[in-house]
Amino acid sequence: MTTQPVQFPRFIGAEIYRGSSYGGWHPLRVPRVSTVMDLSRALGWLPRDRFVVSPRAKPAALAAWHSPAYLQALVQAEADQRVTDETRDRHGLGTTSNPVFPEMYRRPATAAGGSILAGEMLADGGVVYSPAGGTHHGMPDRANGFCYLNDPVLAILSLRARGLRRVAYVDIDAHHPDGVEAAFARDPDVLMISVHEERRWPFTGALADAGGGQVFNLPVPRGFNDSEMRAALQSVILPAVAAFRPEAVVLQCGSDALEEDPLSRLALSNNAHWDAVAALRPLSPRYLVLGGGGYNPWSVGRCWTGVWGTLTGQEIPDRLPQDAEETLRAIAWTGNSRARNPSPLLFETLRDAPREGAVGAELRARIEVLEARVRAMARVWV
Repeated sequence: MTTQPVQFPRFIGAEIYRGSSYGGWHPLRVPRVSTVMDLSRALGWLPRDRFVVSPRAKPAALAAWHSPAYLQALVQAEADQRVTDETRDRHGLGTTSNPVFPEMYRRPATAAGGSILAGEMLADGGVVYSPAGGTHHGMPDRANGFCYLNDPVLAILSLRARGLRRVAYVDIDAHHPDGVEAAFARDPDVLMISVHEERRWPFTGALADAGGGQVFNLPVPRGFNDSEMRAALQSVILPAVAAFRPEAVVLQCGSDALEEDPLSRLALSNNAHWDAVAALRPLSPRYLVLGGGGYNPWSVGRCWTGVWGTLTGQEIPDRLPQDAEETLRAIAWTGNSRARNPSPLLFETLRDAPREGAVGAELRARIEVLEARVRAMARVWV
């Protein structure tokens, strides 16, 4: 496939996410990507020439990481709308986390197609945003943690196919990217940095886990705040990426570390995400920003829209225009206590109030451990 170089930031999206759901009881019953598209358009931030419709990846392209047997099982499960006990046991399909639903192949294959396309688009440099991406738990032959496919792995492999060697992968989702680490933990040309909640599923990503030396995991305690994220960014993430000198940076920007999210106990504001997005951009000529986790529909929509605003240099308004506010107010979030009496700020504003605080002694000690490792590895990366 021939693509044009990215002259300005591009947004990859698709209509398949509008109305598609993992089921009425699943955390991913909420709208996310469609909300970001609608908010960005209501704000005037997403003209047609910046929007790219995501293709749906075919099994042959997905086989760059996933096994043919698994891909066949996934396609068949969507067609049949059921799985056998053998398929469930072998491939993790039809489980509580990864249920059977009408678009269970087409939806993740569209996200993966966007990430593969992003790698092609970035061959000559630029910035691409694909909020549907970031499914970082998928394994080669198994669905895992709401992730049927692993589009960050496929994005990195797509960049590699364009002749690029060094790629930095940074993940600020509340959950550790076990699938991405399984793919690249021993690859000296993929720097991997993850900031994730300690003692949280998938219970991987220990501080001591170093892979081939280029893996940096920072487990953080509950209540992790903006000041602590800033310390991690300034002391670990930015120095490591700068020293690694990557040809491309891939940022997984899951919003489940925000205080309002029901699947973590962290306390970030969306300012922390936007600061990370802005700070990483100058460190490589190629920049791919993905979505990830995020299960409060209002906070994830606001956060990821602000990510796009950050990438395109927009001024964040103090008050959302009426069309944008109506987009947020129209979202129904049933079956969760956080949907009762939500703050009006979730509908009226895009930017959260900062959530600053002390940098805990235990976290500071962990950061110092990783700082020392970054200094040691910087001598290797020269």
